[in-house]
Amino acid sequence: MKWGTKYGPEYVNRLYAMVRRNLSGDFKFVCLTDDGTGIRPEVTCLPIPPLNLQLAPGQRDGAWKKLTTFEKDLHGLRGTALFLDVDVVIVGSLDAFFEYPGEFLIIKDYARPWRHGRITGNSSVYRFELGAHADVLAYFRDNMDKVQAEYRNEQTYLSAMLHKQGKLGYWPTAWCPSFKYHGIPTWPTNYWEEPFVPEGARIMVFHGECNPPDALAGRRNRTFRFIRPASWVAKFWKE
Repeated sequence: MKWGTKYGPEYVNRLYAMVRRNLSGDFKFVCLTDDGTGIRPEVTCLPIPPLNLQLAPGQRDGAWKKLTTFEKDLHGLRGTALFLDVDVVIVGSLDAFFEYPGEFLIIKDYARPWRHGRITGNSSVYRFELGAHADVLAYFRDNMDKVQAEYRNEQTYLSAMLHKQGKLGYWPTAWCPSFKYHGIPTWPTNYWEEPFVPEGARIMVFHGECNPPDALAGRRNRTFRFIRPASWVAKFWKE
């Protein structure tokens, strides 16, 4: 999914190339977007379904649009869908993401002391059957103010809804590590050792302060958070 101007078409094009290199067999690659300009022809570009979002005070648009992937009829698409954030970097086979048992699978949100015991998933990578969770979107549309007052963002709401229904499951921890939390050497070794891909990783998740081109250039957008250039990004994040 791509909207606005933060991510250019090169993100979609490279994501497609990474999927093609790492997924066996045939698949349909879909980008829900408000602008398909410059996106390679192998990608099916479709409009993001209207959400008619009324933001509550203090809320940001953020990724609430992701909930539209749960339309009862999403442009007539059928089958199993693996949602990937446009800024992830695929570093291993994706086949197991379609084989792992579970009705709805998502990343278990990265463990931090203040998140202990939480059930929230990180929605950078999730798998579902198209049309199977339309109630999640319908409830949000009917209760936007209530949901935004209770939940910080779309992934906390989504996780809570599916947990209540007994449908929430998580990927194996090693599969989707965070670049920020798991791929940067600890201080002070970050000053002389490069960022790395943790053992067992299949998808590196970039969230918060750093995107793949920033990591490749050794940039972070927070003061006093130094990283060396992550040369491994060039090996995977390419067309």
